[in-house]
Amino acid sequence: MTEVVVTGLGATTPLGGDVASTWEALVAGRSGVHLLQHEWAQELPCRIAAELAVEPSEVLPRVRLRRLDRSEQIALIAAQQAWDDAGLNDDLEKERLGVVFGSGIGGALTLLAQDDILEQKGARSVSPFTVPMLMPNGPAAVVGLEFHAKAGVHAPTSACATSAEAISWAADMIRVGRADVVVAGGSEAVIGGLPMAGFSSMKAMSTRNDDPEHASRPWDRDRDGFVMGEGAGALILERRDHAEARGAKIYAVVAGTGLTSDGFDIVQPDPECRGGGRAMAAAIKQAGIDPKEIGHVNAHATSTPVGDMAEVKGIKREVGDHVVLTATKSMTGHLLGGAGAVESIAAIMAIVEGVIPPTINLENPDPALDLDVAANEARKVDLNAALNTAFGFGGHNAALLFTKA
Repeated sequence: MTEVVVTGLGATTPLGGDVASTWEALVAGRSGVHLLQHEWAQELPCRIAAELAVEPSEVLPRVRLRRLDRSEQIALIAAQQAWDDAGLNDDLEKERLGVVFGSGIGGALTLLAQDDILEQKGARSVSPFTVPMLMPNGPAAVVGLEFHAKAGVHAPTSACATSAEAISWAADMIRVGRADVVVAGGSEAVIGGLPMAGFSSMKAMSTRNDDPEHASRPWDRDRDGFVMGEGAGALILERRDHAEARGAKIYAVVAGTGLTSDGFDIVQPDPECRGGGRAMAAAIKQAGIDPKEIGHVNAHATSTPVGDMAEVKGIKREVGDHVVLTATKSMTGHLLGGAGAVESIAAIMAIVEGVIPPTINLENPDPALDLDVAANEARKVDLNAALNTAFGFGGHNAALLFTKA
């Protein structure tokens, strides 16, 4: 089977405007969650979120900002970082360059803002860029146009599994011979009144408004829901011989991927994590390794009462009880469609640097948590393989297995 490797990484998150600053904050155990000061947030049950550490306006020219939804802006920022990190340039054969980039919700903020303009000022004041800004494939389209990708531009939309699924699709593009290089990842930027009110009405979000930094607490007995974040992650996937021929540095191998569905409920996870477990098993099988070789799982763990422990069951059953877990959402909040890509970057960096970032705020572990967690402090390790898991509303499951280059 064609070997797929990772040659570039890019990110903009609540912890930093690039991979280096985000990684440094993750290892240090810093929280990106804070109390929202926006007027629209003051009457919400949940008034906390993890907003970007670096505003797109500090990176992109004004003309790009006006024509792009926030989810597209940060997709472009992360993708450009990954492109530069991989040392790619315009000499690359564009007919062999693909993009798979997703967003779980897309341009919701644009839709809401332009609807307000329509109501207040009339149709003639609505932006001519409204449709390209709100369409769910917008981030993929923007990235594809930026790099003139011609092997295919695809946009999975599978809720919180979106960007992990994008990485799986990208690896498949290379394995079947459709592309030599693929820009893969995802973005999300929907911290706003309606999205947060909707999640709050579902009782899915934490209401620890008086203690924002400690609100996201995966696996803790006192967890009360997830904290919304915004951000984007991008990876450059490449055929190994193509990467080696141009002398590229290689971070890790995309050794195996697994995609399944629960067929269980639109929002509730299967309490036994059967679908998620099958995704993990598929990734392990494709990689052709013994589960005992996997030393670390960067878990989906969102800090919800049901989801966290269901996932633990799947990990124990399919990977084993030897792995060290972490949940970086304890620091970034839940980046929704951007989560899988950013957390895959964290799993890859754990392999490269030999450090597992901590799960912060794990003060009173759930009695049912019987796996080893890097709790509250980073842990030095020697990793040959790490797994990232991602699950989304609708019963979408994704697992990505990375191994040392």
